[in-house]
Amino acid sequence: MTKWTYHAVAAAICLALAACGAPPDEDGRVLHRGNTIEPGTLDPHRALITNEQAIIYDLFLGLAQPGPDGRPVPGLAERWTVSEDGLEWIFHLREASWSDGQPITSEDVVASLRRTLDAATLNPFPALLFSIENAEAVNAGTAPPETLGAEAIDARTVRLRLGYPAPYLLDVLMQSTAVPVPMHVIAEHGDRWTRPENMVVSGPYRLAAWRSFEHIRLVRNEAFHEPDPVCIDTVYYYPTTDTAAAERRVRNGELDLNTDYQASNDAFLRREEPELVRSVSGRILRMLTVNTARAPFNDVRARQAIARAIDQDFIVSQVLGGADMAAVQFMPDDVPGRTGPARMGWADDPMEARRAAARALLEEAGYGPDNPLHIAFAYQSAAGWPRIAPVIQSDLSAIAPWVSVEVETADTPVHYAQMQAGNFDLASDGWAPYFDDAYGYLMVTESAAGEYNYARWTDPEFDALLTQSHFEIDPQARGALLAEAEQMLLDSAHYIPVFFENRRTLVSPRVEGWITHARLINPTRWLCVSDDAR
Repeated sequence: MTKWTYHAVAAAICLALAACGAPPDEDGRVLHRGNTIEPGTLDPHRALITNEQAIIYDLFLGLAQPGPDGRPVPGLAERWTVSEDGLEWIFHLREASWSDGQPITSEDVVASLRRTLDAATLNPFPALLFSIENAEAVNAGTAPPETLGAEAIDARTVRLRLGYPAPYLLDVLMQSTAVPVPMHVIAEHGDRWTRPENMVVSGPYRLAAWRSFEHIRLVRNEAFHEPDPVCIDTVYYYPTTDTAAAERRVRNGELDLNTDYQASNDAFLRREEPELVRSVSGRILRMLTVNTARAPFNDVRARQAIARAIDQDFIVSQVLGGADMAAVQFMPDDVPGRTGPARMGWADDPMEARRAAARALLEEAGYGPDNPLHIAFAYQSAAGWPRIAPVIQSDLSAIAPWVSVEVETADTPVHYAQMQAGNFDLASDGWAPYFDDAYGYLMVTESAAGEYNYARWTDPEFDALLTQSHFEIDPQARGALLAEAEQMLLDSAHYIPVFFENRRTLVSPRVEGWITHARLINPTRWLCVSDDAR
């Protein structure tokens, strides 16, 4: 794997010196956002990483859009109705235009849903839309696009028919995977439609410039449907891969905000710069993903051995400074729909006992001095993993002298591309559900997740539990089904929870309208900046 590229190093130097791509004077009121990584795409239907979607929220609207607190509010649809059985949703579109002046119609909505579900589009998570009637079959290519449960009743009315009730549908429809895209522009430019000179948008901002590994510049979309939609005229997104440097840039006033800071610096920042710190218990599960498609981890005993050997408490308390919460289950207790007690069965055992059990499992699987176990552990250069990786390497090596661990690192897009391709043994990973429900966590490993179930683990019984939960209207009974599925996942140990990461952001006091919440969504349109000098 590539650790760094020339461009990434050059960009880091440019950003540190604040000398590359200085904002022009005509930018008006400007917001400078540190966004952690360089996005791999701005095609809404191909975006995978949260930081890509952060930019897309400024460029495109779904039928619903994230409000100031991250919860869905009317977007391209000004209102909607839902049938009593929850299976039919009628959306009434507002009068709105694409940034090239073409009207946004219900046909755009339907055509975009067909595009995002077309396997050729390479949507990273089409399963989010599988509650729509025939969506899974359309994605699999076993049903024609016209059978999708999405219908343009007239130019400004869309009917969605569902295969099962999905009370979280509005949360899904505001995600990038579901937003309408300008099909007339895609037809003209193909994959080049996301270039600044070609991109046409529906949101409050349009793409003015994209300088790879330097910045993305958005400017006000004058064709946006609201006459005075935004306070901020220009937004710069910077790929702040060096978290420590980004912290300094916020403290020095070069950035207005950064979407992360080092957990180990939490106490220092709260003491020295309390006005900057915005932190809340988060929904992000940081975990290890185990490739079950090849040895050694096609054997559940090897996976369970690795899971037992990871000292989550030490990582959280000593490496992360106590700023996050050790994870011994797949979702926090307060996630809606979680009613059961699922957790890793060995979580309360002393570490010595866990290591002994891990060694015994590996010996049972055939490993030992005459057949040593070699593990390649890949981690991304973000989210605290550079500091955690040596600890995990030590934890696994401590199982027995005949266990060795080689660590590899890459920037985040390359890391996930390798995982998608199945080129890994053990890898750092993270999962932030697209909607706040227990099923939102578990869907990552159902068969419908396809190649984005990086562990390659499937089980018909697991799938059946999730399917049954879709049709269960009693909350307790539904919660019991999801708890049983969660326990199956934990026992299989193809995803190994490590910690639940707080949502950590540094925000300058000059930024107004910022609401700190766990949903990882703060569109620029709800923000303003004071006129104080930078």
